[in-house]
Amino acid sequence: MPQSFHHIGLFIRKDDPILENAVVKVSQFLSSHATSVVINEPLPFLPELAVLSVSDFPQQCDLTIAIGGDGTILSASRALAGTDLPLVGINVGRLGFLADVTLDELEQQLDQILTGHYREDSRYLMQATINGSSDPIGCAMNDVVIHASQSLHMVEFETSINGRFLNSQRADGVLVATPTGSTAYAMSAGGPILDIDLDALVLASVCPHTLSNRPLVIAADSVVDITLSDNNIANCLVTCDGRPGHLLQPGDTVRIERYPKTITLLHLESHDHYSILRAKLEWGRKLT
Repeated sequence: MPQSFHHIGLFIRKDDPILENAVVKVSQFLSSHATSVVINEPLPFLPELAVLSVSDFPQQCDLTIAIGGDGTILSASRALAGTDLPLVGINVGRLGFLADVTLDELEQQLDQILTGHYREDSRYLMQATINGSSDPIGCAMNDVVIHASQSLHMVEFETSINGRFLNSQRADGVLVATPTGSTAYAMSAGGPILDIDLDALVLASVCPHTLSNRPLVIAADSVVDITLSDNNIANCLVTCDGRPGHLLQPGDTVRIERYPKTITLLHLESHDHYSILRAKLEWGRKLT
């Protein structure tokens, strides 16, 4: 059942150059609407805000508000996955596929969510491990990408799904994306846009040497193994949601599979994913 929220944790990425105005506006609004407000990074222009590590948010907060672009929401989602602490995003970035609260309508929209007028949206993540390790090198809400660390070099690799051989190929890279990430790098690589409610993943090659290698949609519970060729001469990396990558060696196998924990996003009751696609991808532009 929807609930109202009184203990708020603000999540920011300190390197965001357009952050100050947004955080000030949000904190001023919350000062008369919330019992307590904390933030994950100290800010010199708001010294009155108590600072709390995001790992401690679940113990002291009943809602997290991520202020920034989609990258900020991805960071917060990875940190909070599996904690049952819901997350709402305030978009001050460029695209904003994940956040539908805007600074221009902050008071009206955020008040709706704080008073229990929202829709819940559960998103799943992926994890990547190397050579059978039980410790993931990272998790991703958008995508896991294997790519050459140097330009103008192709990667040679083999792909298996659920233990069954799929193909061998050369490409600039390969990625596995969730429905959330299907509008990110996967779309640029020619992959399909997945409905956000689909239990599926996209497997796509980046600039494949053989043009018959097309994006493939597979079940979300699939286990994808990507093994670098022993003859691979390119230095390769595996990256999760575009963060600094992990160096791979020839012969290494990266296993990509569903992360056991999910994250709950909160949207306005009027939220419409197709409307966001039309706006962000200019599908509604008048033809001339």
